[in-house]
Amino acid sequence: MRPIQLIRGFLTVGLWTFLSRVLGFARDILIAARLGDGPVGEAFFVALTLPNMFRRFFAEGALNMAFVPLFSKKLQDADDARTFARDAFSGLATVLILFTLLAQVAMPWLVLALASGFWGDERFEMATDFGRVIFPYILLISLAALLSGVLNATGRFAAAAAAPVLLNITLVSAMLLADPLGWDFGWALSWAVPIAGIAQLALLWRAAAQAGFLLKPRWPRLTPDLKRLAIIAAPAMLAGGVVQINLIVGKQVASRFDGAITYLNLADRLYQLPLGVVAIAIGVVLLPDLSRRLAENDVAGGREALNRATEFALLLTVPAAVALVVIADPIVSVLYQRGAFDAEAAAATAIVTAIYGAGLPAFVLQKVLQPLYFARHDTKSPFRFALVAMVINAAVAFGFYSLIGFTAAAWATTIAGWAMVWLLWRGSRDMGDAAQPDARLKARILRIILASAIMAGILVGVAWLLGGSLYAPWLRYWALAGLILAGMVGYGVAGHVIGAFKLSELRRAVRRSPAPG
Repeated sequence: MRPIQLIRGFLTVGLWTFLSRVLGFARDILIAARLGDGPVGEAFFVALTLPNMFRRFFAEGALNMAFVPLFSKKLQDADDARTFARDAFSGLATVLILFTLLAQVAMPWLVLALASGFWGDERFEMATDFGRVIFPYILLISLAALLSGVLNATGRFAAAAAAPVLLNITLVSAMLLADPLGWDFGWALSWAVPIAGIAQLALLWRAAAQAGFLLKPRWPRLTPDLKRLAIIAAPAMLAGGVVQINLIVGKQVASRFDGAITYLNLADRLYQLPLGVVAIAIGVVLLPDLSRRLAENDVAGGREALNRATEFALLLTVPAAVALVVIADPIVSVLYQRGAFDAEAAAATAIVTAIYGAGLPAFVLQKVLQPLYFARHDTKSPFRFALVAMVINAAVAFGFYSLIGFTAAAWATTIAGWAMVWLLWRGSRDMGDAAQPDARLKARILRIILASAIMAGILVGVAWLLGGSLYAPWLRYWALAGLILAGMVGYGVAGHVIGAFKLSELRRAVRRSPAPG
């Protein structure tokens, strides 16, 4: 891909991801308003975490990182690529069916592994029951993730990026229908998850079939290609397991404080908006592109793609991080403070949001740097780095929660995130010219930081002028909108004037970017 095509790919994926995240906000706003920081909400969030945790382990964080580079190289022979994809699909389905059945039996222990603080109260039984209903989602979404890898490798990004929207549409619909139809709210949410998984898998299976990859399940077979896939994927799966251990550590710490799991989950949703729009878009588009370029020994093209991806990531991520830190209180108040979710809960969530915001650039840069390793079939180095980050995460979370409470879990995530970036960057210095920053990137990083600092000053000043209107009923919505608009305009003007970006480049990319869908 040329740089402009790369940016168009980012925008296509980013727009759909943004829509999914907005609907995710609607989902969490409804949950918070109805359940507050009470036991049903916490039980549901833990139950939902279980399949998502293992999904990242089996599919998005491991198999696809190994599958996409191998599949991309096979696309020169369509029949060979199709056979490889079918074998991978069948093998993954077999493993996950067995794993799902095992999880049904082990569900109480899985809940305790994630939230031992639930033991002895009503949250434990509810989380176990909800978990048994929700867990089959891992089978559906992991197969959907493999189909997404097929589509992304062939340059078809829209369907794979649109599929997550179906989850939030289904959950929001279930919540809106629960009261009129007399459904229990917690059970309605739980059953909506596997239903959404079926819809996502159906959408992607049809899109892959239309692209020439009709993947019908068949009896699994261990071919030489699958053996190679397993060998490459194993370290990535272990690295994914390390990341999930970090998640478990956070949940374990939070489960010791009433309401803390809800605060962390809602704050996570806020920083996941820019993280999803930017990082997922980059990861989805950059990995196949880098894999093709390295296979063709196109060092200059690989360096250009990596540098423009980094530039694009920081251009959007740094100001978003600054905003989450500087105006976390009004953002959380407007989005979540209503119904059963009171001012005290909103204040606790805002603190965690600001801490996560400080780590946002690190979480995105990981997505930029990791494809350098995966495109070279090096999954062992990221695993070693993840182990170091895991130790740091556990040391901070367990070492400081008695002093600073549940916020230790958020600080642990942010500090470990920056440690991981430093390790990935240091390891990439031995990869040759393709991994080196060019002069344009070095200059623009400093200018992006300066423009973001100017935006921070504007946000602080405008927030001071708006005062109590940011928290007044009804008026707060317009006040926050005005505050965010002032920050965006300030960043845009400052960035253009000091050369952090060129508006003509962004207009050209947007104009040539296909509409979502």
